[in-house]
Amino acid sequence: MALKLTNPLHFPLAVLAGGVVLVLGIRLMRLPAVVALPTAIVVAGGSASIRQGQGKGPRKSSSKSSGKSRDLSAELDRLYVKASDLTEQAELLREEATERLQEVQQLELLGAVQYACDRTQELPTKIQGMIDRMGDGKALLSVPELTQQIADATAKRDNSDGPVKAQWQTLVESLERNLKLAQDGENASQAQVANLSTLISNAAGTLQQLQNKLRTADLSSTSETTALRALSDEFSSFQENVELLVA
Repeated sequence: MALKLTNPLHFPLAVLAGGVVLVLGIRLMRLPAVVALPTAIVVAGGSASIRQGQGKGPRKSSSKSSGKSRDLSAELDRLYVKASDLTEQAELLREEATERLQEVQQLELLGAVQYACDRTQELPTKIQGMIDRMGDGKALLSVPELTQQIADATAKRDNSDGPVKAQWQTLVESLERNLKLAQDGENASQAQVANLSTLISNAAGTLQQLQNKLRTADLSSTSETTALRALSDEFSSFQENVELLVA
């Protein structure tokens, strides 16, 4: 089998070896240039191949991995911004609810809305923690952590109903896919961050619905306040989903 030569320009010592052979061949051994030059090239290429086999040269896989880490870090930065925006929107909703829900019979609904909004306050800090872990070179996920997340999400699903139960079921299925990736030796962090991004976007959408409903609802109507409470519970459930992923 023919020797597969590696580009010697990536290996200074290989280039040096080829140069030495060329000088010795022409000056000391008096070989013609047409003989010495190809010999020097073969020596340089062979030396480069040996260095490559010893792991001394550039590793394409490391470069690829580094690129993935940069992409993941950038996505986490975008998530931090989304989480901060969600926190600001939730604070505005909290203020609006406090102004509108002032009757005694509305206090329970007010408490539910305020609770759902308050839960968003720590989200940017928790995502910053994920960014810090990435900066320290730590993996975002492990098989035991994913297994625990699945157990927690399953318990929440089993104790829920309606749209909230469907949310937890979707999260359980996503986590099970991530666990399969991790068990197969793949990096499931990208999938984890994608799940988190989807949840924050969905939470923002539900918050907007809740805000719109609060502004237009007939607060003297039991059916209207019940619908508001359902949206508040749904928004709160999204927060639980997110907190489970970033815990």
